[in-house]
Amino acid sequence: MGSSLQRIIALAIKELLAILKDKKSRIVLIGPPIAQLLVFGYAATFDLNHIPLAVYNEDRGAPSRELVARVTGSPHFELVGYIDHDAQIAPLIDDKDVLMVLHIGPHFSEALKLGNTAHPQLIVDGRNSNTALLALGYIRSIFTEFNIEWAENHGQRGPPAILKIRPWYNENLVSLWFIVPGIVGLLTLVVTTIVTGLSVAREREAGTFDQLLVTPLRPVEILIGKSVPGVLIGLVEGSFILFMAVYWFEVPLRGSVGALYLGMFLFLLSAVGIGLMISSLAVTQQQGILGAFLFLVPSVILSGFATPISNMPEVVQYLTYINPMRYYMVILRGVFLEGDSAELLVHQYWPMAIIAVVTLALAGWLFRHRMN
Repeated sequence: MGSSLQRIIALAIKELLAILKDKKSRIVLIGPPIAQLLVFGYAATFDLNHIPLAVYNEDRGAPSRELVARVTGSPHFELVGYIDHDAQIAPLIDDKDVLMVLHIGPHFSEALKLGNTAHPQLIVDGRNSNTALLALGYIRSIFTEFNIEWAENHGQRGPPAILKIRPWYNENLVSLWFIVPGIVGLLTLVVTTIVTGLSVAREREAGTFDQLLVTPLRPVEILIGKSVPGVLIGLVEGSFILFMAVYWFEVPLRGSVGALYLGMFLFLLSAVGIGLMISSLAVTQQQGILGAFLFLVPSVILSGFATPISNMPEVVQYLTYINPMRYYMVILRGVFLEGDSAELLVHQYWPMAIIAVVTLALAGWLFRHRMN
């Protein structure tokens, strides 16, 4: 037992040194994760700011000026300019100079003062429907506040029911709080899968695979020895990204750190198992990288990272059950935003443990098969 452990440790150290001594491997481990974290953290956001807007105000009354000031003073909108006739609207929308044109007719203020309903017009570029819907949500909230305050200040009967919104877990609805925890899982999966996906292929390319076969190491020991570096590197990368998420992007970490690391460990085991399966099948490092990306792309899409799994077709939803990242996404967002503990995440742990056992066993079988 002692000699077996010593052989595994020696192989693990040898694998770590092979990765760290290789300049290309060091670049893959350090450069892309940091770059991707910054790009995703700042670019992958559902929030809209500085929406280009033009104003066509035919009414010069105080109410219309107040409404325009509310809209243009919002951090979500950026005033491109004022226009003074209808013919200017189409070119601005067609050329994508603005996303919206707010048109206030000449009798807007008069209608409000008489207690009548005014009908300002909002012209929206609907080519990107998601962006348009988000922008409409922002401007509707401004109009609602304006209507309520106008009714109260002028003794008019206000709306019969005012909806009070209280978001849970993400009080300010900051999309960064939703995106960044997912990036922890995404980048950890990418780095771990690529590192382990290249391990056996690198041996074959370097011509050292045959030398490995004549050592006293058994196939299971070789498998464990090649798994340990992937898990260690994944833990280091994951910890660094967690640190950045909490202290750089200021995403609240409300739950148990122990629960988070238990989930990370099980997730890494499943990712290492998949990476070793790919590596056992690959003859060259290029094949290993291609195999890793063939797995990574559908894994990210089917994880709930960007789109809810419940919105996917039912057949596709069944496929997500064999994707370890699906469960890790729930753990990450549960610990970060909901304050979950390990007890609440048991139903996410055991599927990843099963996936890890199955993939590592298959990797071991493939490894022995390729050795024979």
